[in-house]
Amino acid sequence: MRTSSSSVTTVTSTTAVVPSGDAHRVSSARTPSEERRRVETLALYALSEADPPTDREAARRSLVARVVETHLDVADAVARRYASAGVEREDLGQVARLGLVKAALRFDCTVGEDFVAFAAPTVSGEVKRHLRDTTWFVRPPRRLQELCSAALTTRASLAQSLGRIPDVAEIAAELREPEGEVDEALRARADRLAGSLDVVVDPESGVTVGETIAADDPWPHAEARCELDRAIAALPERDRVIVRLRFVDELSQAEIGRMLGVTQMQVSRLLTKVLARLRDQLDDAPAARPTPPPVAPISSRRAATASRPAARRPLSA
Repeated sequence: MRTSSSSVTTVTSTTAVVPSGDAHRVSSARTPSEERRRVETLALYALSEADPPTDREAARRSLVARVVETHLDVADAVARRYASAGVEREDLGQVARLGLVKAALRFDCTVGEDFVAFAAPTVSGEVKRHLRDTTWFVRPPRRLQELCSAALTTRASLAQSLGRIPDVAEIAAELREPEGEVDEALRARADRLAGSLDVVVDPESGVTVGETIAADDPWPHAEARCELDRAIAALPERDRVIVRLRFVDELSQAEIGRMLGVTQMQVSRLLTKVLARLRDQLDDAPAARPTPPPVAPISSRRAATASRPAARRPLSA
């Protein structure tokens, strides 16, 4: 790409745009370095357009790389605004810089717009899309996500004007949305991030959240497993083999068919009959169940070493 100092035009604007919030704060005057960068950027774009058609694509790539390199501070400033969104700062920085690349590719110097003023909304939009699409642990509908964002913005605005935190009804009235939907959107915000089981809840003992969760009670399933084992043991040998291959070894019906010398369709029919027979036997089992002994919840470090259910007895072939 050709460069020439004579291509740099005189300064005609005295305003600068820097990212701040969803809008962009307009300062009364640029610093000399900002003004120099603005003029040089416009000149670079103008020169790339003046290159011959055969050189224009290569010149454009070189231009974008140079513009992005000299405006990384714009992307980093936008990324810092969302540092409290629960996403790694490095990830936000990468997303913001990707938005800067897109802005550099789309910028049109003939419009006469400042590149920073053009790039800041593009970078901010890229970061917002990333947060919207990737940071919800349980994703609510897009409508609730957008309503949640609008409700939070409105709540902050009303808090300044009212001098207190507004309630849901006031937020809904300001947004002209049903109160129930606004309340649901605000509650959905709790699904945005997942809590860690490694968070320490007692600094003195070092107990974590995961250690306060009681172990699964094995009793409700223990007797059912015993009855199932007895029912499987009563099956003919071939049926027991098919059950073991399918549900213990987790082979496909086609693989079982090749091992037994039958077709996949025959295996499917045999499995259907075997499962129906097991279901009938389990339905006919005595309905009475002994009352299990009470199990106290485990709420200390002993949860990590609590007794586990006995391993399931393997099916005999």
